[in-house]
Amino acid sequence: MGDYTLLARLGEGGMGIVHLARHTDGRRVALKVLRPHIVGDEEARARLAREVTTLTLVRSPWIAEFLDADPWADVPYVVTRYVPGLSLHDHVVEEGPVADRDLLWLAGCLAEGIAAVHHAGVLHRDIKPSNVLMEGRTPILIDFGLARVADDPRLTQTGWLLGTPGYLAPEILYGDDATAAADVYAWAATVAYGATGHPPFGRGPSMAIMDRARRGEHDLRGIEGPLGDVLDAALDPDPLARPSLIELLAWLRPLSTQPSAPAVPPPVENAPDDFTLPVAQAPRTAETQVEPRPATRVLTPPPGPPPPAPPTIGPAPVSAAPWPQHAQAVAQWEQEWDARALVQPKVPFAERFRRGAAVTCAALVLGAATALAPWLALTAVVLGVWVLRTGSLAASAGADRRTTRGTKWYDAPQVLLTTPWHSVRALTGTLVLTLWSLGLALAAGLLCYAAAVDGATTLFAGGTTLGIALWSGPGASRFRSPLSRALYPLTRTWRRWLPLCAGLVLLAGVLGLVVASQGVSWTPGSGPPF
Repeated sequence: MGDYTLLARLGEGGMGIVHLARHTDGRRVALKVLRPHIVGDEEARARLAREVTTLTLVRSPWIAEFLDADPWADVPYVVTRYVPGLSLHDHVVEEGPVADRDLLWLAGCLAEGIAAVHHAGVLHRDIKPSNVLMEGRTPILIDFGLARVADDPRLTQTGWLLGTPGYLAPEILYGDDATAAADVYAWAATVAYGATGHPPFGRGPSMAIMDRARRGEHDLRGIEGPLGDVLDAALDPDPLARPSLIELLAWLRPLSTQPSAPAVPPPVENAPDDFTLPVAQAPRTAETQVEPRPATRVLTPPPGPPPPAPPTIGPAPVSAAPWPQHAQAVAQWEQEWDARALVQPKVPFAERFRRGAAVTCAALVLGAATALAPWLALTAVVLGVWVLRTGSLAASAGADRRTTRGTKWYDAPQVLLTTPWHSVRALTGTLVLTLWSLGLALAAGLLCYAAAVDGATTLFAGGTTLGIALWSGPGASRFRSPLSRALYPLTRTWRRWLPLCAGLVLLAGVLGLVVASQGVSWTPGSGPPF
């Protein structure tokens, strides 16, 4: 599709089908093919083009940014940053609920992502566990702003409900316009799911779930401490009674994303009667006023006397908008992301020359070692190629696993356990590369023999040719890649390159002097094979 090649299907939702794709420059991205009812006619496509233009300006470490889109293609699509890892929903199913410091980190990072979206003047409208991807232990918010793209009166007036029951704010069920308070509500429901492993309004028919949400009958059992009280307040059916995002960030940042920030009490106490959210909201009419929320945090109230009245919300403890406080960290991350996303520039000629010269000097060392002890040098070469190819295969397999399902604590042990299998896989490539290189080395030896050169010089020429052939032969990338990680940084400047080459040439010279004084050692054999 366009400049992208679809690699694998990642998932499917109401907006479209998501694929892992590769750009022509090699970047991997998430490409969402939009459904026909989302983008159908020219008016809808023009709206999508306008929205995506705005959404591409939103950059944050905690959201999957929009990178590209083609609303006018035969099959419209949008492209976002690819986030390896499971969704929060699947992560909880496989790993269990999030707890302790990881739970506060989840709540804080998710709130930061929502703040970045709101700072661009966009509401998410569909925050839920399946729209939060876990990159290791860090949540990444996806699909922000697309709900507004789909907010077409032709859809909503014919029965479409834009949102997910259980994470959809009650005021939207009454027909009110979505506000920042609706995203706060969905944030609380999503964090509650991550903490307990079950939806806060239970399961069952959609109408039953929405009725519980309307009545405020949420189940937060198991979430202790201030976080439970904050989530309880944020799940209030009345949007005016919920904490603002500014309040949530002021309390969460010292506990998660900004440990050096001053501590702030949780926003659940001492609310003035005239407190309002710092976002524009239309006044609620008597017809759309929700029923008072029962003072309970469970689906089925326990027997006995009625519980105390629910906690109220305190005034905003900060006056500045949340996003500028994090601007420096985001700017640094933005530079790092841009560096990863751009195509790597071509290596300058001078650096390529230094690389080639360093490889040649290393080949001279191998040639001198071959002249000194041919059998030992050949054995070391075969074992070295095999070990390096094994390590390269094991590392690549581990990287592929992390790309698919995120970083896990057992990644290093898994690499060690799978190394024996990769050592078997490396045998074929090792055999092909060494035989091909030995063939070229033998050809160089035959030329020296034809020129009536002595045996030590012939071995030196063959060993040097062997080293160069190993670096450039078939399948050499698995052998070359680990070595280049150590060699190439030393060739980036003349100051580092000169001592490197001088040391290699000196080592080759010392080995040559040993050969000149002691002759060729055919250990463990007793003499030359021919």
